[in-house]
Amino acid sequence: MEYIIEVEGFKKHFRTVMTQRKVEAVKDVSFKVKPGEIFGFLGPNGAGKTTTMKAMMGLIRPTGGTIRILGGSPGQYAVMSRVGFLPEQPYFYDYLKPQELLHTFGRIFSIPRSVREKRIDELLRVVGLEDARNKTLRKFSKGMLQRIGIAQALINDPELIVLDEPLSGLDPIGRKEVIDLLASLKSQGKTVFFSSHILSDIERLCDRVVIIDKGFVKAEGTLEQLLGSGSGEKEILVGGLKDVASVELLAGVKSVEVVGSLVHRLVVENAQADEVLMSLLRAGLHIVSVSDQRISLESLFISQSGGGPAMEATI
Repeated sequence: MEYIIEVEGFKKHFRTVMTQRKVEAVKDVSFKVKPGEIFGFLGPNGAGKTTTMKAMMGLIRPTGGTIRILGGSPGQYAVMSRVGFLPEQPYFYDYLKPQELLHTFGRIFSIPRSVREKRIDELLRVVGLEDARNKTLRKFSKGMLQRIGIAQALINDPELIVLDEPLSGLDPIGRKEVIDLLASLKSQGKTVFFSSHILSDIERLCDRVVIIDKGFVKAEGTLEQLLGSGSGEKEILVGGLKDVASVELLAGVKSVEVVGSLVHRLVVENAQADEVLMSLLRAGLHIVSVSDQRISLESLFISQSGGGPAMEATI
């Protein structure tokens, strides 16, 4: 299968209950997700992320466009039995204990009891809830509820895991554990699609991302494609630099900073990069590396979430 998720021209319009006024929640969203990827879905509040994810799960119907999941249509049992899903604000019966909740979801997928029990023990360990197995969910913190939500999304050993804000409510240790879990899922050949407002985690985890705003795709591609372009600058790491002031005076050098005891990082305009390199070599300095200067994901996110022109999408 070439693509696990295919969203083409997805549109979703709603009508308000009182006035029947049409609201365009999603206007035109298209993207594709390859098998084995960790794919980040980004956008400001109200961009249409949750609406798109609900349509992917078959919970709402598109007004226009098409969505294909695992080669089939959203909502089909043969398709959804191979998918794990955690919504943004899950609700669980708060009088249940973790293993009772997971047994309930396991029965939905017709998983035999003996298999369920082993799977539940494993999942409680993986999400760090072994010590809370005898607590009712009403006593869980928000972070603990998020962990049990991730566990239920994995109960059927899915091929595709779709998570809406899975890192919400977690402390730094919990976030690291979930990040490690998502990375391990990829190592098992699974595909992970998730949204998050924690851009540093997206940058650490994702193979590719799509940014949407006001119902449109604004940017799509690998992080290298999106963050390594547009700055018009080179990053040069140089060793042995002592006369920093003279280097700062070279044409095209925008900044010089220390990144190690013997290494400095220069940010240089592309047009003058060759001349700067030659000057450094003539001075007998050691060039450690030369690379395109990456913009931050935060800078890209802000630039693409303000109604400006869309970047050309890359698949």
